[in-house]
Amino acid sequence: MFHDHDHNHHHHHHGVDFEHINRLFMVGIALNFVFVVVEFLAGFLSNSLALVADAGHNLSDVASLALALGALKLLTIKATEKFTYGYRKASILISLLNAIILLVAVGSIGYESIYRFISPQPVRSAVIVWVASIGIVINTLSALLFFRDKESDLNIKGAYLHLVVDALVSAGVVVSGIVISYTKWYWIDPAISIVIMIIIIVGMWSLLWDSLSLSMDAVPKNIEIDAVRKAALKLSGIKDIHHIHVWAISTAENALTAHLVFNEPITHEEVSDLKSKFKAQLKHLGIQHATLETDLAERSEDDCGNTEMTN
Repeated sequence: MFHDHDHNHHHHHHGVDFEHINRLFMVGIALNFVFVVVEFLAGFLSNSLALVADAGHNLSDVASLALALGALKLLTIKATEKFTYGYRKASILISLLNAIILLVAVGSIGYESIYRFISPQPVRSAVIVWVASIGIVINTLSALLFFRDKESDLNIKGAYLHLVVDALVSAGVVVSGIVISYTKWYWIDPAISIVIMIIIIVGMWSLLWDSLSLSMDAVPKNIEIDAVRKAALKLSGIKDIHHIHVWAISTAENALTAHLVFNEPITHEEVSDLKSKFKAQLKHLGIQHATLETDLAERSEDDCGNTEMTN
């Protein structure tokens, strides 16, 4: 009869140079924030709702960059006896708040867009073209900052993709400005603002749903329970795995608890070796923290599979 608990908590994030990433994020945030101020003022002065909407979009991305940086910084804060996982979960709660704030901003842009459709107003197309062109340059340069490191962390990849989309949106605003200058179709300005609003909603909806799900300890969308089960059962010596629970500690790290049942006979050394191999497989699946309860097949059968697991 054999019974053992194993806890594996390594409170650091592999493959990320925090000082280097911190500098990239600070530069990206500064560039984009300055552009948001310029774009908003230009949109206000030129009467362009498309520029104002894009400024709102870019401001949301500044918030997203700050959130991603905050999430990475939270990973470096040491755990305490009160907060045994540190402050990692805060990154999920902040992303939920970010999504709610975006929803309110989108509503105000939508209201103004409908008003502009009913009563189109002249806009200074030259200002729109110049400012949005600057936006293409700023967003492209910012995206290139994260290009090399985009595969090292989910937050960094998200920041990179956000900035690429921003560059494309700015290109759309440039096109609208050029069309307005030749046709005087002022309704194109609110039309572009609605397109930008839809882009924000698509991105925001994913952020809202993911952050809400993770805050309720749902299994992260990049993790499949069946893949976890298969990874365990393909190891010779493991007969069964049950009581599998997977949840997100932060936007960048996941945790698992599970009950492993071993074939008999088996030694302590073999159990330790199998658990190490399983944890290595879990890391490939995106699970960095594993707490495993183990038992022998004979005991598990005697207990009719009702062995309780402590979380």
